Amino acid sequence: MNIDKFNIRVYGFLIDEGRVLVTDEFRLGIFMTKFPGGGLHFGEGTTDCLKREFMEELGIEIEVLSHYYTTDFFQPTTLLPSDMQLFNVYYLIATPKPYPFKTTILRHDIPAIDGAQSFRWVRIEELEEDDFTFPIDKFIVGKLKNDLNIWKFENE
Repeated sequence: MNIDKFNIRVYGFLIDEGRVLVTDEFRLGIFMTKFPGGGLHFGEGTTDCLKREFMEELGIEIEVLSHYYTTDFFQPTTLLPSDMQLFNVYYLIATPKPYPFKTTILRHDIPAIDGAQSFRWVRIEELEEDDFTFPIDKFIVGKLKNDLNIWKFENE
């Protein structure tokens, strides 16, 4: 594996009543589940990227509340045709209610057409690592669930 490029991805956690928004997509010939967000463009800051991605994918303006996590271990890309080192940046975000975007309760409630996408709410305590496609998202699921327990404890 000869890695000489970075792939920087930026994702947002929209959390509401103990649920987090996830996206199911059909890309690169497979169904995938991940968090909403996407790739950083050259000349773009990470929060600008996230705002652009949420506008493109959900048609909403978001407020970035705080940084949550940045990949702090080596992670190569897994599905792309060339090998790159992956960096994911995650933020906690908010947007006013009522939410104008459509959601579903079914996983992969989309056709097998490249670019198809749907959104759904999942209770944080019900997140499962195996439900997510990418290794970093699997790691983040454990972190979110652990932090949820800490947040609950601090608010008691």
